[in-house]
Amino acid sequence: MAVKIRLARHGAKKRPYYRVVVADGRMPRDGRYIELVGRYNPLTSPKVIDINLEKVDEWIAKGAQPTNAVAHLIDVARSGEPAVEKKAKLSKKAAAKAAAAAEAEADAE
Repeated sequence: MAVKIRLARHGAKKRPYYRVVVADGRMPRDGRYIELVGRYNPLTSPKVIDINLEKVDEWIAKGAQPTNAVAHLIDVARSGEPAVEKKAKLSKKAAAKAAAAAEAEADAE
């Protein structure tokens, strides 16, 4: 049986909230799981990463494989440093509007 430590998505549309779970690899993403080992909320500032590292270590010792995303979250939780915040990009319309406003302001001076 391939056991995975992975994220299960919960929360409303466009408002994700994740649980870090230990599950059989054949189960669906949000389906039945063996044990809940943590939570991850990417919407708060700073991001909330609450993982029980003792339980994770026990499951890894038993042969469970963490996914790439969970492995990164475990590394962040172990280091105690906050997750790196991505810089928000402006949409093309917003960038064009900002450039036009800056140009109009430069012409006014």
